[in-house]
Amino acid sequence: MTVRTALVIGGGIAGPVTAMALRRAGIEPVVYEAYASTADGVGAMLTVAPNGLAALDVIGAGEAVRAAGQPITDSVLTDGRGRPIGVMRGLEGLPPGRALSRPDLYRVLHELATAEGIPIEYGKRLVDAREDAGGVTARFADGTEASADLLVGADGIRSVVRTLIDPDAPGPAHVPLLNVGATADIVVDAEPDTAYFAFGRRAFLGYWTRPDGTTTWFGNIPHEEPMTYAQAREVPAEEWHRRLGEIYADDRPGRELVENTPPGRLAVLGTVEIMPKVPRWHRGRMVLVGDAVHAPSPSSGQGASLAAESAVELARCLRDLPEVPDAFAAYERLRRERVQKVAARAARTNNSKTLGPVGLAMMKLMMPLATRTFLSPERTLGPEHRFRIDWDATVDGAAVAAR
Repeated sequence: MTVRTALVIGGGIAGPVTAMALRRAGIEPVVYEAYASTADGVGAMLTVAPNGLAALDVIGAGEAVRAAGQPITDSVLTDGRGRPIGVMRGLEGLPPGRALSRPDLYRVLHELATAEGIPIEYGKRLVDAREDAGGVTARFADGTEASADLLVGADGIRSVVRTLIDPDAPGPAHVPLLNVGATADIVVDAEPDTAYFAFGRRAFLGYWTRPDGTTTWFGNIPHEEPMTYAQAREVPAEEWHRRLGEIYADDRPGRELVENTPPGRLAVLGTVEIMPKVPRWHRGRMVLVGDAVHAPSPSSGQGASLAAESAVELARCLRDLPEVPDAFAAYERLRRERVQKVAARAARTNNSKTLGPVGLAMMKLMMPLATRTFLSPERTLGPEHRFRIDWDATVDGAAVAAR
């Protein structure tokens, strides 16, 4: 069948990117967002890696995202006292990724999608979907319905579409790390456009200075019990500020960053969640993209980038393979191995954030040699950051199936 229309469920990051990619494949999308308004101001900092920017270039969004973010060229690993452990230089010949706030990325992508005339409807919480010979119909909590040739679930880590495709699908898994982000009114001793990752006495800290005289930072703090974003918000900001002050009291520059961060600027996001392997990516006329099917830990620095890649690859498969089941199967085969490798690397990074004194001492001894050999930037990040999707190449379903 010829696919002409699509329902895109989810208006966060993956939704608008998927809609713009589908439009370039000749498919007319409509985006349906569960919440009644936009997500402006919601979320902390993230990174769009070079591979993610390359995918965004395919849909004409790369330059706008670059302009909204700050280039990050190198990474420096330190101990809790600010002393260097190792340095990860940027990959040779590859432009740097961009660090930016999730609200800024959200805003840029929504502005671009709207400028292209892509409809985004709010207050449309999906509750069910049914298929027939003519397509798929989504039913929303407000009693309305919408129909199209196919339905794309870009509805995040608690995806409704995932459970419609497979009622036995796994839900998100808990990682015992509390995720915190903020911006401090101070400039610490740091090189510009360089990210620092500090293995502190009680918690992990990442930070980089900004041209406006502030420092963006995030913390990963051991936290065995799961905590949702809603539960984290129930704790007053002043109390979080006090707790973080205690946690980073013996670390530099952790202590100074917390002290110079107004409590109201703290974004405590709850404990980290990831998606385990999802057995079914698609069924009939429904398919998943982004965090709904592959949500690696934030430690990967690849969440938004992988979502952009998958959106582009899905659109490319639908463009070139006329039968929807063939297009969906090719899309999964092209994406599954890659996203699982990224997730596995991120899981190893998570483990390193809770090393303890003995593990940290071993890291200090090994890291200078490791970053020049088996943990060199090229070996560690090259396969991820250098990845490119050739939009102009035709997807050969038979060749993909033979892999």
